[in-house]
Amino acid sequence: MTALRIYLTDTSTELRLQYADAGIRAGFPSPAQDYISESIDLNRELIEHPASTFYARVVGDSMSGEGITEGDILVVDKSVEPEHGDLAVCCLDGEFTLKRLRFTGPDRLSLMPSNPRYRPIEITPECSFSVWGVVLYTIKANRRRRPGSERW
Repeated sequence: MTALRIYLTDTSTELRLQYADAGIRAGFPSPAQDYISESIDLNRELIEHPASTFYARVVGDSMSGEGITEGDILVVDKSVEPEHGDLAVCCLDGEFTLKRLRFTGPDRLSLMPSNPRYRPIEITPECSFSVWGVVLYTIKANRRRRPGSERW
């Protein structure tokens, strides 16, 4: 089961970073995009409801099939109504877990991992269960630390 570490958001500060407003091409380079003219504040961009938004750090590998791996940071909004297919932070029998929601009937729900080593979890009336929040964004490091080293 993927565990999480939960953190409060702090939107009291503003950190404007340079922003390539024309986008970054993943194909052929664009000669017209040789300067950065805008800035972006990630607090404003990623957090619509500050009072109900939290960060969580992923621990475990049950969602690795979707590219969500240990150490990734999730932006979780507790005010968003969960829907079929949402990635959600759930509280199941007193433990947090990260899974896709699959509604299979009026009162039937399964929690879906994306790693084939894990089985879906069917939520039954015997379970103590709640959707704690819906994941809106995943922030991940693209440059990973080398195993056994503090260096990149």
